[in-house]
Amino acid sequence: MTEIERDGAGFVVPAALLAEAFRMSEDDVRRAMRDGTLTSRGEAGEGADAGRWRLTFRHSGWACRFTLDVTGTILTRSRFPVPSPPRAVL
Repeated sequence: MTEIERDGAGFVVPAALLAEAFRMSEDDVRRAMRDGTLTSRGEAGEGADAGRWRLTFRHSGWACRFTLDVTGTILTRSRFPVPSPPRAVL
């Protein structure tokens, strides 16, 4: 059984995986996704990485990344700090 499930063209990531990565409760994960403070990006591998996917989630200066095979099996996972986007100067 994979921890991340395929859902048509996308993936379903359990809140428990994100809660562990961001050190928050599952309810807080759901709340952050609803209010847009936890964001995600999915990228399909090309060339030598064809058949793999990279899912990156960002929240409060941190990112977690899962690299998956086509079935949704997690091949690698990582957590790392990310800089805040630059502020616009007017």
